[in-house]
Amino acid sequence: MTRRALVAAVLVAVLTGCGDTITGTATWPGAKLDRVVLTEADFPPGVRYERVLNEPRDDNVERPPAMLSRPEGCADALTRDIAVTAEWGPGSAAEYAAAYDGVRMVITVLTWRLDLERLAATAQRCAEYETFFDPTDPGIPVTTTQLPSPRPDALVYRQTMRLRGEENSVYFAFENVGAMAVFGIAFPTPNASISVKGTVPQTFLEITTKQAERAQAV
Repeated sequence: MTRRALVAAVLVAVLTGCGDTITGTATWPGAKLDRVVLTEADFPPGVRYERVLNEPRDDNVERPPAMLSRPEGCADALTRDIAVTAEWGPGSAAEYAAAYDGVRMVITVLTWRLDLERLAATAQRCAEYETFFDPTDPGIPVTTTQLPSPRPDALVYRQTMRLRGEENSVYFAFENVGAMAVFGIAFPTPNASISVKGTVPQTFLEITTKQAERAQAV
């Protein structure tokens, strides 16, 4: 397996569960989501924007297990914290992706509040951990670092994996806005076919801030 393919496999495994967001017919509170969610018109021309429509959740369907980690449970800890406290159902959340040359992000707007204290405690517990595919594998070190946020009540983290001498990072942002919440994840992703350049965490934080301000205004 090449280094790029291995990195991709690790990140997919680490983020297992991120695609469990539910969308549905725009009824209340789904109707409010349509007014709150940023649209393509809110981004500079050339940014690749798309709404993400996930299949309805079926808890009877087996999903790929998260990667092993030491301490246990850190490989998918942040996304699992969201999943176990989620309010599932049509109209409970809306999700979109936005891609720049330099960063691809997925933003989810929730009609329920996140447990920010739980997320902060998990990030602290998993500030340093190792993840691996098999117990016999050498561990891949990962760090979870809190970053400054442009909004005082938001949590922003960078998770960095060190693999074969190179660092690969993913960024998370969590914020409650009234009775709603905004959750975002971003990957440094160069793409020369996109005319608009973006950077992490700057562009990511600009968009999550804009999304939170839109939710606050509705």
